[in-house]
Amino acid sequence: MKIESKRFRVRSGKKVVLSKWRTTIEPVCPSAAEYDDLLKKHVAELSSLQQLHYASHRYALLLIFQGMDSAGKDGAIRHVMSGVNPAGCEVFSFKQPSAEELDHDFLWRAARHLPERGRIGIFNRSYYEDVLVVRVHPGLLRSQGLPEELCDEDTVWEGRYRSIVEMEKHLYRNGTRVVKIFLHLSQEEQRKRFLARIDEPDKNWKFSLADIHERKYWKDYRKAYEACLHATSTHHAPWYIVPADSKENARLIVSRIVLDALEDLKMAWPKASPKRRAELQSIRKHLSA
Repeated sequence: MKIESKRFRVRSGKKVVLSKWRTTIEPVCPSAAEYDDLLKKHVAELSSLQQLHYASHRYALLLIFQGMDSAGKDGAIRHVMSGVNPAGCEVFSFKQPSAEELDHDFLWRAARHLPERGRIGIFNRSYYEDVLVVRVHPGLLRSQGLPEELCDEDTVWEGRYRSIVEMEKHLYRNGTRVVKIFLHLSQEEQRKRFLARIDEPDKNWKFSLADIHERKYWKDYRKAYEACLHATSTHHAPWYIVPADSKENARLIVSRIVLDALEDLKMAWPKASPKRRAELQSIRKHLSA
């Protein structure tokens, strides 16, 4: 099966109804061996493109991963980016905001970790938590220390969507390309993964009672994601809804999306100027002697 990344892209302005987006598709590869081969091929291509990206030093690439608990964000990042040179890539995981972070606007803590030109930045969760978790649990909005008039739930979310879209436009204008991936997991598959975390001792550390608590808000999270994906998927910073019930499929699709994003940059190796070439020839003569 050929992977067409555009198939999973949310068109700008398109209303999103997650029940119409599948959480599972036919296997990209018919066997485990073919899956391993294709993933290794994608990883090798990513490694090569990342070196070119680092050397050309013209763009920055920001990858954002969102999804429900156990959707496979950590695994996708670990497997897909396994061949990338750590010198050119950095991963940030955003948890509950600190007191210092709450004293700033909701975009501040993420803005501090934006990738430099030539580098890849990966956000495991992101500033989108402030229109997802905070929207599902509006009490968190009150704890952010905002003036009362800025906590009106009839206007605050649209305002935050605009802030996000405008920031991502600003990043685009300044050479940062933003690719956003929503790992679309079914409630039943989440249940199975939670049970696996309980039954397998080496996965116990991944499970907490908070996961079960959040599961009660499944429908609320779906509505929050639908509104968010609709409002913030744009031409310059698209969302991709990746079926996540199969971890193998999801990793292959994610790797294809990242490959396409890097290939679209039309990068080239830096060319030496005549002065630089003459300098290198002089050094060659010195070393040869």
